[in-house]
Parts: sequence; structure tokens; C-alpha cells
Amino acid sequence: MALAKNFNPQEAENKWYNYWVEKGYFHSTPNEKPAYTIVIPPPNVTGVLHMGHALNNSVQDVLIRYAKLNGYNTCWVPGTDHASIATEAKVVAMLREKGIDKNTLSRDEFLSYAWEWKEKYGGIILQQLKKLGCALDWNRTAFTMDADYYRAVIDVFIDLYKKGHIYRGVKMINWDPKAKTALSDEEVNHKEVNSELVYVRYFMEDDSAESITIATVRPETILGDAAVCVHPNDERYKHLVGRYCLVPLINRRIPIIADEYIDIEFGTGCLKVTPAHDINDYNLGLKHSLPVIDTLNEDGTMSEAAQLYVSLDRFEVRKQIVQDLQAKGHIVKIEAYTNQVGFSERTDVVIEPRLSMQWWCKMESMAKPALEVVMKDEIKFYPPKFKNTYRHWMENIKDWCISRQLRWGHRIPAWYDEQGQFVIAATEAEAIEIYQQHFPDKEVPTTLRQDEDVLDTWFSSWLWPLEVFGWNQQKEKNRELDYYYPTATLVTAPEIIFFWVARMIMAGLEYRKQIPFQQVYFTGIVRDKQGRKMSKSLGNSPDLLKMIDDFGADAVRFGVLIASPAGNDLLFDESGCEQGKIFGNKIWNALKLLQILNEKERSTEAPGSEAFASVWFAQRLAEVRAEVDQDIREFKLSEALKKVYSLIWDDYCSWYLEWIKTAQDQPIQANQIEKANMYFEELMKLLHPFMPFITEEIYHQIRERAEGDDLVITQFSKATSPDADILSQGELLKRIITAIRDVRVKQNLKPKDSITLYLPEAHKQNLEAIEGILQKQCFAEAIVYITGSVPDSVSFVVGNLSCYLTSAREIDHSKQIEELQKELTYLQGFLESVNKKLNNEKFVANAKPEVIAGEEKKRNDALEKIRVIQESLTLLSA
Repeated sequence: MALAKNFNPQEAENKWYNYWVEKGYFHSTPNEKPAYTIVIPPPNVTGVLHMGHALNNSVQDVLIRYAKLNGYNTCWVPGTDHASIATEAKVVAMLREKGIDKNTLSRDEFLSYAWEWKEKYGGIILQQLKKLGCALDWNRTAFTMDADYYRAVIDVFIDLYKKGHIYRGVKMINWDPKAKTALSDEEVNHKEVNSELVYVRYFMEDDSAESITIATVRPETILGDAAVCVHPNDERYKHLVGRYCLVPLINRRIPIIADEYIDIEFGTGCLKVTPAHDINDYNLGLKHSLPVIDTLNEDGTMSEAAQLYVSLDRFEVRKQIVQDLQAKGHIVKIEAYTNQVGFSERTDVVIEPRLSMQWWCKMESMAKPALEVVMKDEIKFYPPKFKNTYRHWMENIKDWCISRQLRWGHRIPAWYDEQGQFVIAATEAEAIEIYQQHFPDKEVPTTLRQDEDVLDTWFSSWLWPLEVFGWNQQKEKNRELDYYYPTATLVTAPEIIFFWVARMIMAGLEYRKQIPFQQVYFTGIVRDKQGRKMSKSLGNSPDLLKMIDDFGADAVRFGVLIASPAGNDLLFDESGCEQGKIFGNKIWNALKLLQILNEKERSTEAPGSEAFASVWFAQRLAEVRAEVDQDIREFKLSEALKKVYSLIWDDYCSWYLEWIKTAQDQPIQANQIEKANMYFEELMKLLHPFMPFITEEIYHQIRERAEGDDLVITQFSKATSPDADILSQGELLKRIITAIRDVRVKQNLKPKDSITLYLPEAHKQNLEAIEGILQKQCFAEAIVYITGSVPDSVSFVVGNLSCYLTSAREIDHSKQIEELQKELTYLQGFLESVNKKLNNEKFVANAKPEVIAGEEKKRNDALEKIRVIQESLTLLSA
């Protein structure tokens, strides 16, 4: 059947992906083969596929498919994260569209809407991963709020509480006024912003003519001031320590205190102390027994404690209070000021430091072994530079705020009586039993109130590599966990090295006494051509699904992977996808040429010198196989793809097929075409992890296949070591052909203009194996071996070979002399630069022996080429 002119990606993608899934090719169960396991970084249920996902998941798919080709039992586990903050925001927005206020709903009513939203929209991103061609084991799809998973999270909380790792207490936390929840330090992004530094005068209580001036970028917090602090050695203010000043506008009486914490050189040397709204101020307040005056509500509006501007937004108040302070004579001056401000990672609003009762997890004891396994390379990081980032964070780790003031998530298993005393238990019935044991003298209540808060999303996802294999349901003799865990490779982004990677390592060591993965590959950031990070706000992130529709999934994967150097940022350009599409058509055209060759009459004669083509390509294939294997082991996927690309486009299509091709009316040697088909199959295997759809389609087009003979589950042929001598002969053949084609162009010699090729007798033994191909490819009437030069010829040098060419047509020697003179000038300059190096005593003393040997080879090669050119010039000038 005739092939279509071009490959149709949409048709092939739908056909083959459905076929693979129906056949169960992505599903894995434990067997006698070695396991290769990846757990997907679970995308948020709110997510849709973007360029970061395209990179991350394309990398994982390459690794999984490549491992399967190498005989591993591969298992790539899909799933989604419940994403407390992001999902709750989506549900609240949905309710708002329906005219429903979240606060009017009971917890159960709200959760019913949340589950409704999740069921409708939560699986979109997983369906989109299918369009990308991801070989995920869909039978294992997990969700962090699945019943078994939920119980695992609660059980871990209870266990860590019993071990003394989890506690409850009031601390200064990061507060998100939009999501109305606490955040960990890692969920805060610091950005440089342009602010105003406002200098404010505080009048003394006992002398209205005297004042003290502070500088602040947050004037709205003045209403929560509890003191003004100066350095005890600051001569400017020693006389004020112990006296009182008045908070502007509200005239609250506050002390002037002294503490060495103050930087005398910064600002005015005076600090307003607002314990409720700054962690350092809070610590000062504890030290000096200052009151805590919280002037902000949970939504970022001013509270009753502020006395003024009650219920107005904090940023509106910031503008208004400056005007009011100015009117009352409190403003000394205002300066432009650049400072770092914390923003919520989830909602992108400015966070507020806030004192709050929260649940905390002690991290120090769990961090130590988790640091050790990385520093000892029991878990290898790629690129290794991230070991230092990891070490710095782990050595400076703080307790983890694990409670969130939300409804969607894993509810904290703490149960309270009316006096606020609590017990920790999975259910209310268990809680009542434990309550009776803990408080035997108290009357056992009929009901206990469960904590309203939920756990930080990361408190569930740190169990991901364990719980996707049912760890909590079967801790002993869990066949799946024993087989698949530890997983092989984690592919993730460096920005969640603390959120997720470190915590998974801690959880794995705590609960399995094993590392969760053997290696971590950190992908780079996807940027546009200008180097900007792709984002919705900048409008520079392309529509990934539309690109797949336009170019095909294979081409998009190609475009992403070819531009992704190992561990570095990716500068994405859609031209890479276009290149991938063109490459697909090139392979398709190679298939069409193969089909034409397959339909030719077969010759059973023993192959002539053209048999070298197949011998050479076998060695070239072996060479690239070894290089690609090493590249993929080192996560150099871009380099690996480039090598496969060149092997197919250049070596197979441009050289090999041309070498074995016969004239239209001539038969083709049977053994040669069989090898051509076999090599093409091996090439499709090598390319398959990168471009799975077109390779599967071509694999089935090359020859009839038995049931179950599918590329996706096949394996590489046994690897062989390449023969360096044959590879060298092949390169020489290509260089001679290229040189002769160049001469033909420069001399205006057409293919019908026959030539005679003269090669050095000394190299006859090496050249005889390739002369048949050489004669055919160069349209040479004859190849003659000589010991000297050839009059009235065109001379050219290939490596250390002096070659000559004659033609029945007149040769323009003046043009040849001009070309040779140019080359001679270049070579003489090159030789001078090499000699300069070799005559430099410092270079020779410090350079490695192999470097010096390389320079000496360059010198000798240049000298030989110069000798041949000078001989040719002498001959031509005679």
C-alpha cells in the first residue's frame, strides 16, 4: 500500500496511544525483571498542561521508554495532588458564580461542592498528558485525598505526635490575607518592590516640644506600636530611655527602650516595635515584656484594636495614614526606597507576619539523616550543584508550620473538649477512649470538637513514593513496595527541592528506613527567546495543546527536548517544533525510499565492495548506541537526541541509503536491503523514547508484524563494541566524496562529465574496501593508484591523502591555483599559531601530555597538507 506523502501525526497519535493502553503495555506488576520506577510529581488538580509540564513529563517518558527498551519492568505512577489553597480558591470562585458565600455553608456542604469540582475538572491535566504520549500506568492513578491515602496522612500525623515531633503553639507565621491561611517560609516568594520610607515624628509624653523620629515602610502598623527602641550606646537618645512617647494619631503611651539589637547606622537609629506584625519585633517584645496589639483582621483589613480605619484594607490605610500624619505635623520627610517584600506563592498577595496558634513539626532530627544520604551520594543529584543548595537549607532548617486554615484537605486529627484540652486520634470514638485515659478525673464528654484546620498539602505529598504502593495498608511483606521501592529516578523542578524532595527523603528514611529514590534530576526553567520565564502574566507561554494540534506530539517533544541542556534553563522557540516536524517527514521519506528498494528485484550475488556500507553503518549504529546510553545515564537528553537525529538524517539517509541504492533498472543485493530494513528498525528503537508515535507507525510499516510485535514493548538488540578502523574508513569515504563534489562544483563539472580519480598507492589496502562506493558516488570512470603527482589535474587533500582528479573537460587551473593559495595561506597561519603554543615553555610545562600530543598532531597534519599543496602549486605553475 502506498504511503501518504507526509506523516499524519494526529491520526497516528490517537490510534497508537489507545492501542498501547488497551494492550496494557504501560501497566506493570512485579515480576522477575529488574524494576525501573518513576512516580510523577503529582500536578495540582487545578492544573492544565503548560510548558513546564511538557519538559518535565517528556523527560520522564524518555527515561521510562528507554528503560523498557533495555529490558526493565517499568512503572510510571500517575496521580494528582489535592492542592488545598489553589483548589479551595477555585471552589470559592465557583460558589461565587452561583451566588453562594462560602461562609454560609457548613464544612460538609462546602466539601460536597469541592468534590463536585474535583470530579468535573480535577482530571483534565492527566487526560492532557495522554496527548503528549506519556507511558503512565493509568491503573495506578493516585490522588492525595483517596481514602487509603487520607488515612496514611492521618496515621503519620498521629505517629509523629506520639514521637514528640508534632506540637501546637503560638508563633509568628506568614499569613496569606487572600487565602486566609498560614504559609510556611518556603511558600513565600520575595520580590524587590519600590516603596516609600516614611519618617514619622513621635512626641514625648512629658514634653510636647520634644520628639523622636522613626522610619518605616509600613506606616499602617504604627497603630500597633508597643515601644520605640534605641541602641543603649547611642549618645543621641540615651536621655530618652525610660521615658514615654505617644503613638501618633491615637496618643497611646509607649516606652522608649534600649537594646543592642538596634543598628545605630540604619535610618534614624530608632525602631518602632510592633510585636504583632514583625518577627524581630515580636522577639524584642518577649524580651521586654511588651503587649501584642494585633491591628489586622485575617483578610488584611484593620481590626478594632487599631482604633482607626477599622475594616479598611491595609494598603488603603497605608495611603490614608500618611495624609493624616502629614496633616497632624508628624511627617518629617518621605524617601523613595527599594526593599524585599514577601508574596504568597499561591495567591501572589503580600503576606503579613502574624502571631497565630498553629501546629508545627520539628524537623532537625529528621533532617540530619536526610542530609547525609545526599552528601554521601546515596541519592545522586543531577546537576550536582544542587547538593549545596540542599545542604544549606537542611543545615538551617526550621520547624514546619503544618496547619492551614482551610476546609479542603486532610483535617487535623485533634479533638477538643469545651475547655480547649485536646487528644490526638483518627476518629471521634478513638478520641473519646483516649480522652478517658488522659483525663481519668474528668467526666467523659459525649462529643468532642475536631480541629477545623487541615494539613499543609506537602504533609501528604511527602508520602507519595510510599503510599502510591499501599505502604500504610500493608507495612510488612508488601510485595509491590518491596519490588518498586526505592524508585529509580525523580524528575522535578529545583524550586521544590525543599517543599517536596527533602521531605520525601525524610519520610522515606523515617518510615521505610530507605531512600525514596536513587537519583534526582532537576530540570531547568522554560524561558522564551528573550530569556524571560514563561508565565501567564507575561503572555509569553504558548498554548501547549494547540502546538500539539499544529505540529504533532512527537514534534513538540522534539522541540522541547532538543533545546533542553542537562539541568540548565530551556530557551524555547516554536521553530524547534517545526524542526521536529521536518525531521518526522524526513524519516517518513526514508521509509518511502526503503519501500521502493524493497520492491526492487533481489540479486543473490555475493555483495561487492558496496557491502562496506552495511558493515560501516553497523559500527556507526553501535557507536551512537553507546554514546546515547551514556548521555541518558547522565540526563544529557538533548545531546542524546542530537546524536540520534544526526545518525538518522546524515549517516542513514544522506550516506548509507545512497551508498546501497542501485540504478532504477538494476536489482538490489538481497542481503543489503535486509540489513537496511533491520538498521531502520534499530533506529526507530533508538528514537522511540523521544518520538514514540511516528516510530511505532514506521516500525509497523517496515514489514508485517506478528500479534504483539510492537515497538513500545520491544527491546534493543544486543549492544556490540564499534570497530574503530571501519569507522575511520567510513569517515574517510565521506570526506573523499565531499571533497570530490566540492571540486566538481568549483570546476563546473556535471555528473555526466566523467572523471578519473587518482589515489596514493601507499593507502591502497585501506582504500580498496571503499573504492566501489567511491567510484559510483563520484561518477568516476576509473580509480588509479599512483606514487607521485598527476600532471594537468586538480589536486586536493583529504586527511593525509594526496588525491588528484582529471576530466575530459578542460580544467581551470587559475581558479584551482587561487583556491590552493588561499588554503596555503590559512594553513601557514594555523601552523604559526600551533608552533607558538609548542614553543611556549610555560604551556609545555603545564599542559597535560595528551594536550601536547594533540597540538603536535595538528602541527604534523598542517605540515603534510602544506607539502602537498606546495607540490600541487609547483606542478600547476610548470
